[in-house]
Amino acid sequence: MSTAPHLTIYDTTLRDGAQGEGVHFSLSDKLRLAERLASYGLHYVEGGWPGSNDKDRDFFAEAKKLRWTSCKLAAFGSTRRPNTETSNDSQVRLLLEAETPVVTIFGKSWLLHVEKVLRTTPTENLRMISDTVALLKKEGREAIYDAEHFFDGYSADSDYALRTLEAAAEAGADYLVLCETNGGRLPSEISTIVRAVQTRFPKLKLGIHTHNDCGLGVANAVAAVQEGALQVQGTINGYGERTGNCNLTTLLPLLELKLGKKVLPQGNLRQLSELSAFVDELANLHHDPRAPFVGRTAFAHKGGMHVNAVNKLAASFEHIEPASVGNSQRILVGELSGGANVMMKARELGVTVDEKSAQTRAILARIKKLEKDGYEFEAADASFELLVRRSLEKIPAPFQIESYEVKVVRSRPTARETSHAKIAVRIGKKVQKTSARGDGPVNALDAALRKALLPSFPSLRRMKLIDYKVRIVSSRGGTAARIRVLVESSDGAREWGTVGVSTNILEASALALTDSLSYFLLPRTT
Repeated sequence: MSTAPHLTIYDTTLRDGAQGEGVHFSLSDKLRLAERLASYGLHYVEGGWPGSNDKDRDFFAEAKKLRWTSCKLAAFGSTRRPNTETSNDSQVRLLLEAETPVVTIFGKSWLLHVEKVLRTTPTENLRMISDTVALLKKEGREAIYDAEHFFDGYSADSDYALRTLEAAAEAGADYLVLCETNGGRLPSEISTIVRAVQTRFPKLKLGIHTHNDCGLGVANAVAAVQEGALQVQGTINGYGERTGNCNLTTLLPLLELKLGKKVLPQGNLRQLSELSAFVDELANLHHDPRAPFVGRTAFAHKGGMHVNAVNKLAASFEHIEPASVGNSQRILVGELSGGANVMMKARELGVTVDEKSAQTRAILARIKKLEKDGYEFEAADASFELLVRRSLEKIPAPFQIESYEVKVVRSRPTARETSHAKIAVRIGKKVQKTSARGDGPVNALDAALRKALLPSFPSLRRMKLIDYKVRIVSSRGGTAARIRVLVESSDGAREWGTVGVSTNILEASALALTDSLSYFLLPRTT
C-alpha cells in the first residue's frame, strides 16, 4: 500500500543563513550546528557551497564523521556554466566530490537574469539546467532543483519559467523548489502560481523557498504548503540575505500546531526555544525577544486587564500553551498594571499576596510612581522582589550607604585614567569607611562598597557583576536628563537584575548596586 509523500523541512542556515549581515560561523560552529539540526529531526541540512570557499569544502570532509540518522546532508551549487561540458565544470565537480547524498542546484527562471546576468540564451539556460540535473542523477544523488526568481520569472514570462521546471523534471529532479528570491510577493500571488505549477506537474514534488523582504517569508511558505508544496526551505531564526529567509522557528509551530502537519519527531517541538537560543548563541547574536513562539516576550503579559484574565484562564490571551514550544508565561509589572500583575509576578518569585488587598494597592501605587520617575522592572526582577518583600514582610535593609565620593583623574598627554572611591556604609549600628580604586568610577564605587561589606558578609565573595547597562530615560533635561542603570549579577548558580534611576549616573549605579547586593543577602528558607 503506497502512502502520500510527506512534508519535509530543508534547513539552509549554514549557507543561506550565513549570508545574512553579522552572521559568521567557524568550521567548528558549522559542524556543531549541523549535528544539532540533524538530531532535532529536520529532514535536510544544507551544509554549504563547496565551489565557493575552502571552509565549506573542509566542512563536507569533516561532516562525514557526524551522526546523521534520518537527516540528509545536502551540498549546494549552481548549474554548469554556459557553453561548458557539465563533466568539465569545476563547480559541479566539487559538488560531486563533497560526496553528499543530496545535491541542490539553482538555475535561472527569469529571462531578465538569463539574458542580463548570465548573458546567455534562453535555450542554453534550459540545457544548463537539464545537463546538470542529469549528471547528478547519473551519479546517484538525490537532486533538488531550486528555481531561482521563479515567481518574478513566471510573472514576466510564465511559459519560459515553466519550461525551466520542465527541463529539470525531465532530467530527473526529485524536487522542484520554487524560489521567491526577492521577497516581494504576496501570499495570494504565491498561492495562485503554486496552484498553476501543481496543475502543470501533478506528479512531481514541489518545494518553496521564500525571503522576508516584505515580512511575509513565513506567510508565503504557508501559502505554498496549503497549495500542496511538499518541501519548505528556511533558516533557524530567519537568518539570511537582506532581511532574511523564511523563519523555521516560526514556521514549524505553524505547521504542527495550526495546520496539523507532523514534521518533527514526537515531542521535539518542545525543544524549539532552546534550539533558537542555541543558534543565536553560536552565531554570537542577540536573541530577538519579540520573535513569535520562541521570543522572551512571546507569552509576556503586562496590561492589567490581560493579566487578570490570564490568571483566570491562560487561553484567554495565549493562542497556544507556551510549553508546547519550550517557552513559558511571564507576567510584567508597570504603569498599565493592575493588582493581578503584582499578585502573579509575586507568585513567580515565591511571594504570596492578595490581588485586592490594601498592601497590593500600595505596592502597585509605588511601582507606578517609580515607573513615572524612569524605573522599569521588566529586566529587574530582584528590585521588584525587594520592593514587594520589604512592603509585606518589613525586611530591614542589611546595610545603608551614608555617603560616597568618587574621583576620576585623567592625564591628557598619556591618556592615563585613575578612579578612586571613598564610601561610608552603615551596617547595623556601625559605620564602615573604606576606599578603593577601580577601572572607571562605577567599578571603583562597587569595589569600595564590597570592601566595606565583606567583613560582615563574607558570602559576598561568591557574587559578581556580569553586565551593566545605561540608558537615558528622558533627554529633555539635556545634561540633567534622568539616567536608568540596569545591573545584572550572579553568584554562579543564579542570575538577577536590579535597577536604579537618577539624574546622576553614579547615584543610579549606587542604587542598582545596593539592590543587587541586598537581594543576594535576603534571608531565604530554601
